[in-house]
Amino acid sequence: MLTLDRAKELLALTTTEEHLFLHAKNVMAAMGGMAKHFGEDADHWRAIGYLHDYDYEQYPTEHLQHTEEPLKAAGVSDEEIRVILSHGFGHCNDVQPVTNAEKSLFTVDELTGIIQAAARMRPMGITDMEISSFMKKFKDKKFAAKCDREIIKQGCEMLGMEVKEVASICIEAMKEYALELQLGPKE
Repeated sequence: MLTLDRAKELLALTTTEEHLFLHAKNVMAAMGGMAKHFGEDADHWRAIGYLHDYDYEQYPTEHLQHTEEPLKAAGVSDEEIRVILSHGFGHCNDVQPVTNAEKSLFTVDELTGIIQAAARMRPMGITDMEISSFMKKFKDKKFAAKCDREIIKQGCEMLGMEVKEVASICIEAMKEYALELQLGPKE
């Protein structure tokens, strides 16, 4: 089973840019929250979340096309690789999210970008963020415009959940990692 330490080792082989490591940490935290929501292994889901953009820095225009073979060779299971591949459904590949882990990763990959951007604007970062302030930012299409809200809505629909509910879970999970995510109070 993939561990967070192993996920960190593997991502370090293909990634050097700090913002990509930060994104990996955001998705890691959110996936832990989603795992707890579904009664699954939070450490395992965090590891998968951390590793999800394994090939992105090296192949940004061919994202997820250079993931399966190297991860398989590194001992990552077919099931874990499928979760990772499924976050590209509809825009990088046709691996449709089926399990709760797959649907969660598909959804939180984009969602964490808006949460992170919203938290950075707050004096206390994410530490005191409430869902109502997040939802205002989510509804403002000009805010964090690169984050695809349609993917987030599609993912929430797959999960049978409202955006507000998924965002609440992710925000609470990310609060636990506020300093590591650079989302703590401003000095």
